[in-house]
Order: sequence, then structure tokens, then C-alpha cells
Amino acid sequence: MIKALILSAGFGKRLLPLTKTCPKPLLKIGQETLLSNTINFLKECGIKEVVINVHYLREKIIEYLNKKKFDLKINIIEEKEKILDTGGGILNALDHFSESFLCINPDTVWDSNYIKQLNQMKSDFALSKRKCLMLLVHKSRSFDKSFKGDFNLKNGLINRNKSTDLNYVYTGLQIIKPELFLNIKERVFSINQVWDKLIDQNELYGLESKTDFLHITDLDIYKNLNIK
Repeated sequence: MIKALILSAGFGKRLLPLTKTCPKPLLKIGQETLLSNTINFLKECGIKEVVINVHYLREKIIEYLNKKKFDLKINIIEEKEKILDTGGGILNALDHFSESFLCINPDTVWDSNYIKQLNQMKSDFALSKRKCLMLLVHKSRSFDKSFKGDFNLKNGLINRNKSTDLNYVYTGLQIIKPELFLNIKERVFSINQVWDKLIDQNELYGLESKTDFLHITDLDIYKNLNIK
């Protein structure tokens, strides 16, 4: 697995007013932008080629990438007319992927602690017929204590059976097979639509992260993480 998709098209509304002029992926944690931190993490993990989808303030992201000259191949996909949401963004990028690939959100602060977990994901994925494997974390490990939880995880399978008592949060890292999107006709849709279908079929798999979860959810969390 040598290719990854970084989802970078969003508006970052919960980080206004900062994102009025700066796209969320270009906000800094310390000396690194969220996007450069993610790219450097992927490079550490052995990724050779990155696809990045952009929409909001996309010219700034494209200019930034052209100036930085990262030492790996980068393909940019512009969602010009309208934002395609998370699922639509992945579907729109599938021409770049002929086999399983990594899909990652840049608003998590990725570090070397995640490398071992990603390697475990790659190993688990390669040894099975899975279509999607997600990295989850227990919400008690989240820096942002407002998280209600997205899922539950039992014996490696993800569910949402008890919607009022969900203990796991999606970290923003998953491995996907392109075939998962083959029969989808919509252009704009959430990845949750794909996940829920897999849950109904008992085919959405998860690995639990034991790393403290630092995720840029809103302005207060961003400010607190920058003085952490």
C-alpha cells in the first residue's frame, strides 16, 4: 500500500474566524501546518504518492503545496463547482487508485505513535477480504472531552447499536478498497452512508488505537492544543 488520499476540501466552519482567510489544513500546530504534518506522517509510513482533494480556499492550498516541494508525488483534485462531502470526495478521487489505499483526515495531529498501528492495520487488511478497516479510539483518550462517540467496537467489528452509548471515536484513518464505491450513483454524499451499509452487513472493521487523540474540532480546542 503506497498511496493515500488526504481529505482537505472542508470549510472548517467551527474554526471561524481563523478559517475565513485560511483553509483548515493550513492552520498550524507548533511549526507545522495540519497538512504538512499529515504528509510527513504518511511519508514516515512509507507512502509514496498522495492525492489531496480541495475546494474551500483551494488556491491557497495549491500554492502552499507548490511552494513546499514535499519529497513524494502529490496529485491535487479540485472540487470546483461544489464540495462533494466526504464520500463524494473519495468517489471523485478513485481514478487515482487501482487497489486498496489509505484515506486520512488532516485535522488529527498524527505522530510516530500511529505508525505501528497503521502497520497493524495494513497487516490485518492484507490477510482478510475486508473492504474497509478504520482506526478508532476510546473517547476517554480524546483531548476534546465533548465527543459523544461515533461507534462501538466489539471483536474487531464496528456497530452503532446503542446510539445513546457510543464509546469510540473515528480517528480519521481508514483503509479502503475502491470496489466499495463501484455501485454508488450519487456525487455528493457522506462516508457515513457507506459505513452504515457495511455495519448492516457486519462488514465494517475497526482497530483500537491506544494513542491519546488530539483532534482539531473547534477554535477552543485549537487554541488549547497550541499551548499544550
